[in-house]
Amino acid sequence: MNAVKWSPFNTVKGDIIVVPNLWFYQLLLVTLVLICLLMHVWWPDPSRVACPRTFKPEKPRRTRSKDSKPFTGYIHKPLCEACEQATDMRPKAPGSPPPVMRFTRGRRRSVHTSSHFCPAPDCSYHGWLGRGNIRANGQPGGQPWRQLQCVSCQGYFLATHGTIFAGKRSSVELIVRVIACLAEGLGIRGTARVFAIDPNTVLSWLVQASEQLKAFSTYFLHELHLNQIQLDELYAVLSAVRDGEVSEAEAIERLSRSPRWVWTAIDPETKLLLSVQVGDRTLAMAQAVLHQITQLLAPGCVPLFLRDGCAHYLTAIVTHFGHWMQPPRRQARGAAPKPRWMPLPALLDAQVVKQMRRRRLVAVKHRIVFGTQAAVAQVLASCGWQINTAFVERLNLSLRQRVAAMRRRSATSCKGEDGLGQHLVLFQVYHNFVLPHTSLREALAEPIPTNGRGSAKVWRPCTPAMAAGLTDHVWSLQEVLLYRIPPWPQPQTV
Repeated sequence: MNAVKWSPFNTVKGDIIVVPNLWFYQLLLVTLVLICLLMHVWWPDPSRVACPRTFKPEKPRRTRSKDSKPFTGYIHKPLCEACEQATDMRPKAPGSPPPVMRFTRGRRRSVHTSSHFCPAPDCSYHGWLGRGNIRANGQPGGQPWRQLQCVSCQGYFLATHGTIFAGKRSSVELIVRVIACLAEGLGIRGTARVFAIDPNTVLSWLVQASEQLKAFSTYFLHELHLNQIQLDELYAVLSAVRDGEVSEAEAIERLSRSPRWVWTAIDPETKLLLSVQVGDRTLAMAQAVLHQITQLLAPGCVPLFLRDGCAHYLTAIVTHFGHWMQPPRRQARGAAPKPRWMPLPALLDAQVVKQMRRRRLVAVKHRIVFGTQAAVAQVLASCGWQINTAFVERLNLSLRQRVAAMRRRSATSCKGEDGLGQHLVLFQVYHNFVLPHTSLREALAEPIPTNGRGSAKVWRPCTPAMAAGLTDHVWSLQEVLLYRIPPWPQPQTV
């Protein structure tokens, strides 16, 4: 037997020497190393606890300044499609008015025809009011409407020419009551059920009335001297199912109950509704609203604008109330700086920014965009107010109450923007000329006794149009619908 070298790791069992497995020692060595590493990491170091390591403080992050930066202007004037097209809302007269006709012979006329004009385009008195060329000719054939004659061209026409009642067989009372129900917030189908007529008839009357009322507003709303204007927008839900453009499934998925925005502008002092338009919440719509407002204001009138945090209003306001200004040189040499489109010096603009959290109002901030705090406070001090948009928000409530298509969770939503626009035109005229406002009523110098045992009248009802000086009485809806709108503004007769 060969001799084996003795080692302390060898074990002798009888005559046989057993050599242990090498893998066992390798595993034991790895285990010891891991135990040392764990003890080094987890075992608390007294020197480290006693002397904590000091870290260098990091540089504080730069925070944006909350102070409003001065407006630097635009290198190019912002684009407004209405201004580019140069469409004038109020057509001008073709020439000077013709001479007034006066009749000294015969019986004095008992029927006033000063609110009528000759519709014949070839007549020299066409479109002119109060020139004495119109006379009443009775009611031929037992018709309910009076026939009128132009003395100049010897032409005949009915008193309903150019109104919604022209060529209608239905009674005036029925048509007026149907339009009144729509103005008070009843839907088209509900109105048709009340008066037992076809819904398509109600719709056709609304379309014709909206065209006439739109011209009525354009004729009366002009040359306004306003101190302040409040702007706002609210959403409306439309059921925009369009036949032929998309399939029924795509229409239900993409277009059904699609939201649109209703842009409103109101004078808070007289409660006069200046503009109400339907469209998306884009810069183009903001430009269209401000363009319409500038058409209503008197030349040189620059009111105070009070609005919410919508960013599109800034560009639209500066577009229509701005001018070119040459910035001063910053250095003696080099090219001169380019002129910039800047707001007018008299322009005042303030924002009411509301912070919402979980559909609840948590904070309201006021921000002066153009002008100074003192200048804005001076304009509002005449009414005892502060910066707010409360009046236009109250108008939004009236819109949802009297326009059936704008109610929340309503089954009377319109199919498109045209249908909603027709309701809004009716609401604008009804709000401005027909509906008296309690906040605008005037106290009478002496109480007027009433018939019967009722208390005497101590207040004079007043509409926004009366408060703005556009009219001197409260209009009835029938009077508005019977009014023949002249083709151009008429000169003031003395």
